[in-house]
Amino acid sequence: MTLSEAKIAVIIPCYKVTSHILGVIDEIGSEVIKIYAVDDACPDRSGDFIEAHCSDPRVVVVRNAQNQGVGGAVMAGYQAAIADEMDILVKIDGDGQMDPSLLPDFVAPILCGEADYTKGNRFFDLEEIRQMPKVRLFGNAALSFLTKLSSGYWDLFDPTNGYTAIHRDAARHLPFNKISRRYFFETDMLFRLNTLRAVVIDIPMDARYADEVSNLKISKIVGEFLVKHMRNMGKRIFYSYYLRDMSLASLQLPLGLLLVGLGGLFGLSHWISSINSGVPTPAGTVMLSALPVILGTQFILAFVGHDVQAVPKRAFHLQRKSKAAKEPKLK
Repeated sequence: MTLSEAKIAVIIPCYKVTSHILGVIDEIGSEVIKIYAVDDACPDRSGDFIEAHCSDPRVVVVRNAQNQGVGGAVMAGYQAAIADEMDILVKIDGDGQMDPSLLPDFVAPILCGEADYTKGNRFFDLEEIRQMPKVRLFGNAALSFLTKLSSGYWDLFDPTNGYTAIHRDAARHLPFNKISRRYFFETDMLFRLNTLRAVVIDIPMDARYADEVSNLKISKIVGEFLVKHMRNMGKRIFYSYYLRDMSLASLQLPLGLLLVGLGGLFGLSHWISSINSGVPTPAGTVMLSALPVILGTQFILAFVGHDVQAVPKRAFHLQRKSKAAKEPKLK
């Protein structure tokens, strides 16, 4: 399928973006046949504003009765696009930060079967990285590492980037009622896509900044993000290594954790005893504590190496087409 043949739709979450939204819509190219502007119970009545001032026939206003956050808005757009049988669903923010001219770059890997889901990466260009504040770089690196652990996509960066594209077959198999509705949405999407074994790749891009004001407060979401990452990591490991399949890695992780835990507790107890008694711990006892910790660490690293190699490589939507073609048709 070529770019001209594909039915491409753009989903734009609209919440307090009336000063930018018309410009964003004007920049969207002719390769897009539908634009779903999702009014997420916006106090500025974004939906009414678009209907009153936008004459683009491709635009369809979708309204959420209650504010559901960016995740709820995107999923409402996904559902509308799937119902209209669109092929590729591209999500662009309505605040003007994302360049619509990059849309073909996001769509191309999906059309040629290399990916099910593409997302932007603002940290690909080294010159751009040098200009970014060190605190921002550190924060994104920390978030990216947590996302790698929880999602299983070890080759991705910039996890909170909202410029994305997804194939319809991958989108319609997502559990819309379970995906996080607010700021954790982009990260939770990656976890859900991994449960489908969907292929996800980064697309290099530059961010554009104007006069928009972010509602995201890092201090308020860091604890919530950490808890949700740990929850998703536990679910993913259980689904992938114990529920769906079992391998050597399924033994390496629990054995490694057990050895590290036992060795650490044994060493800690003798260290405390040595402090209280004033008698140095014998070298043999130290080694008896260190050996299981070292061995357990090796098991855990072996598991991580296996997990890195297990990143999905065959597009989910191609597997679905192949399976559908093999199924006998009823007459």
